[in-house]
Amino acid sequence: MITTSARLAPDVLMRPAELTDAVGFSRAYQRSREHLRHTEPDRGEAFYTPTGQAERLRAQLAEQAAGRLALWVLVRASDDGSGEPDVAGAITLSGITYGPLRSANVGYWIDAGQVRRGLASAALRAVCAAADEELGLHRVEAGTLVENVASQRVLTGCGFTLYGTAEKFLHINGAWRDHRLFQKILNDRRP
Repeated sequence: MITTSARLAPDVLMRPAELTDAVGFSRAYQRSREHLRHTEPDRGEAFYTPTGQAERLRAQLAEQAAGRLALWVLVRASDDGSGEPDVAGAITLSGITYGPLRSANVGYWIDAGQVRRGLASAALRAVCAAADEELGLHRVEAGTLVENVASQRVLTGCGFTLYGTAEKFLHINGAWRDHRLFQKILNDRRP
């Protein structure tokens, strides 16, 4: 179980995701649908609903309970006065592997209205620290679309290094897309 939380900006907190975040995720994905279309897999209409997000969160929280995934949500006070926290993004460690590899993949996204605030970089730094100190991992890896220069800047700015390119790596926005692969070595401890 992950416990790491971090204040990323005066108005944004990164904390472990909960099933009750489904409505907030639904709203954020609806707002950011066009913004994320170029970097995410194709999504069915159900994905954007609170029910679809609750199903997705249940599956992710089950993977987290099994030790294979860690999911954080970025929340901020809502602009609509409802008191409901507003989802500003998320960051996930998936494919967590122990033994001699001690590695995970990191993926993140920021709400369309919250980009260029440094939230992705702040979240990535906090999650790398948690991967090292809380989960005991040795390395974290990430892939970006070849043309996603903004995400590559986030990764290199957080100490990740480019180690290769994977042809037709993921099906994104209707086609198999090439990705640049990055990694960050967190420590040299023995497994």
